[in-house]
Amino acid sequence: MEYFVNVILPIPLERQFTYSVTSDEADFLSPGMRVAVPFGKSKIYTALVLTIHNFPPNAYEAKEIDQILDEVPLVNQLQLRHWEWIANYYMCTLGEVMRSALPSAFLLESETLILRNDSTHVDESQLKDDEFLVFEALQHQSTLKVHEVSAIVERKNVLPVLNRLLEKNIIYLKEEVYEQYKPKLVKYVKLGKDYLFDTALEALLESLTRAPKQSQVVLSLFQLQGNSKKPISITDLEKYSNASKSVIGSLVDKGILEEYHIRMDRVRFEGEENSEVKSLNEYQLQALANIKRSFEEDKVTLLKGVTSSGKTEVYVQLISEYLEKGKQILYLLPEIALTTQLISRLQDYFGERISVFHSKYNIQERVEVWNNVLIGAQKAQIVIGARSSLFLPFDNLGLIIVDEEHEGSFKQFDPAPRYHARDAAIVLANLHKANILLGSATPSIESYYNAKRGKYGYAEINRRFGNVLMPDMELVDFKEALRKKRVKGHFSERLLEEIEESLGNGEQIILFQNRRGFAPVLECLTCGHTPQCSNCDVTLTYHQYKNQLRCHYCSYHTALPDSCAACGSPELDTKGFGTEQVEEEVKKLFPEAKVGRMDLDTTRGKHAYEKIITSFEQQELDILVGTQMLTKGLDFRNVSLVGVMNADSLLNFPDFRAHERTFQMLTQVSGRAGRTQKRGKVIIQTYNPYHQILKQVTTGDYETMFTEQIYEREQYKYPPLNRIIKITFKHKNYNTLNEATEWFSGALRTHFGGTVLGPEYPPISRIRNQYLKNILVKIDKSESLGKTKKNIKRIEKTFKSVSLFRSVRVIYNVDYI
Repeated sequence: MEYFVNVILPIPLERQFTYSVTSDEADFLSPGMRVAVPFGKSKIYTALVLTIHNFPPNAYEAKEIDQILDEVPLVNQLQLRHWEWIANYYMCTLGEVMRSALPSAFLLESETLILRNDSTHVDESQLKDDEFLVFEALQHQSTLKVHEVSAIVERKNVLPVLNRLLEKNIIYLKEEVYEQYKPKLVKYVKLGKDYLFDTALEALLESLTRAPKQSQVVLSLFQLQGNSKKPISITDLEKYSNASKSVIGSLVDKGILEEYHIRMDRVRFEGEENSEVKSLNEYQLQALANIKRSFEEDKVTLLKGVTSSGKTEVYVQLISEYLEKGKQILYLLPEIALTTQLISRLQDYFGERISVFHSKYNIQERVEVWNNVLIGAQKAQIVIGARSSLFLPFDNLGLIIVDEEHEGSFKQFDPAPRYHARDAAIVLANLHKANILLGSATPSIESYYNAKRGKYGYAEINRRFGNVLMPDMELVDFKEALRKKRVKGHFSERLLEEIEESLGNGEQIILFQNRRGFAPVLECLTCGHTPQCSNCDVTLTYHQYKNQLRCHYCSYHTALPDSCAACGSPELDTKGFGTEQVEEEVKKLFPEAKVGRMDLDTTRGKHAYEKIITSFEQQELDILVGTQMLTKGLDFRNVSLVGVMNADSLLNFPDFRAHERTFQMLTQVSGRAGRTQKRGKVIIQTYNPYHQILKQVTTGDYETMFTEQIYEREQYKYPPLNRIIKITFKHKNYNTLNEATEWFSGALRTHFGGTVLGPEYPPISRIRNQYLKNILVKIDKSESLGKTKKNIKRIEKTFKSVSLFRSVRVIYNVDYI
């Protein structure tokens, strides 16, 4: 009987592929294991086994698998079901979900090896210079890799050289699968077998009297062994004995010391469980009781708690209860910056039972967390992570906490799958029969709407912990201040007064400007020309710290010009301002103050978040300037003042969620002020202080904002009352894109009528030399979302059969945010 496996390949193709296996392999394999399979002419991919069966494919002859890569499944059945839901719901392929879900170290790909063909006689005089260089290199080593050939011939494109050598039969190519993950091995030492007895040891110490350094190392080893039963690493022995590596090395060579290796995790959170779970106040206890009541009804539960109300303590109480039941807990956060503070807080309660998973960790570290979750290790009972941690191989998940659930960062934009981590977490909890808690001070309109209708459970904390007052919020009319000349740079007199007062009291200040760089526009004062990105339809942002103009979409950069490229005038000026400019102005206005900046430019390094947050926590900085990274749940005890530099840039944004986002962001950033006994102050600078949203922010009136937004969205058919699918088309040719989108929108209108908007160019209509055009499909809640998607996919199939449109890329964004 023949045996076959259906596999997922990490490539964006709709279908699964079938490969043949032997009966022994079929007995050994199970769904979720990885196998290396040949694909195309020569490439080898890592594939994931979905099913094992006896049905050969009809359209092609099944190839044999190359090798089995796992002894146990790497992905469990619940994960595979979750992946299938994501692929179906977000209109992408299982291969794209697989590539996003698995750490790249698991996605082994083959590397082309170049080998010498010994059976061919080579006439060296007939070889060109670059061919001879490769041939000569193969005389000295048996194989070469493509990048090594590139270095030898000093060219990037080495394909022509290799093709000529292949035609002459001088070389042949071989594909080899290589493992990217390498475990971390730490060197340890112990006393050699011959010296474990007292008599042998005395003789050894006597013989080392003339080598005092070596004697000191042996004595230090004894002392360390006496103090602790743990194995002793070479690094610890070096420090303790003040000896060099060469001294320890010579003792190893003599057989006096023995060297051995222990495999270690790269990331370990060592800490004692030195804090009892805090007792909750009456408001927190009431909220906890409501949450548990909703959990009993198997409802998704929303916790709306004002900033600094102690939501984290409620989470801690729930986590400790689920740990006692032996369950795994997933704690989702929108920003990596938040994990820094949270880890130290949770470590106090739960010691070493915490693992962290996000993109700032390298491949090796992510593999270790994956393996720890897979085996249900003690050190991975609580996983704190950004959206990608949803894909970890949980098999005993009891609780998911989605903190700051309103955040747009939970939505993946590029590449596919374009999933929303909050919604995908709700489905994951349902698959595991686990409970899920969504927490926020400013819930998303969708979640609050579901809670209002009784679909979600609801709990609320409307008092700050310790009955601390909410911050005093003040709107400053910047237009009026400019007219009266009561401004310095981008600071109103009112904000400067408050900064001076706070600095005088030894308190800290946060300044919020949601734009990085020095200035978004550089303009010629003579002709008005502004430098544009050569790849995108966007002006270049001036970054002073590198003296560069940068594109924030494709990372194109160029040196700051001395004169205008259009007219040659040296008179260039900046328009608008970003965090860099705010930081510079603050340093000039308050030279005594220590100023820091937190934005994408200053947090690129692995530990950059940690350094900035720790130095601000320890009051090494007086003023912290930052973008929206600062707004999300960070807890600084000594911040008394928050300044919002320009609220209008948030409001005047072409998006139906602009008002909701402005309310959320300003409320969240205001919540960083006055988190201890003294009442905090918030100054919001704006050209339009009478705007309804700004008034609602100052009074903390979420209910009115929600009612107004729901009314507007009902009128214009936007979520949560309707669903939206955004279809983006990409092509390098402007005319082809126009024709393609007109055809597609026409086909959509025949199916869906007036609920199709577009095609329309977005505000930035060209990115990385690709033109973009969008179509929005609005779907009423009464209509079947599944049927709508099937119809759209059917239209796409017909669209792709037109040869002119085949090269147009179609991107789906379901529940577009």
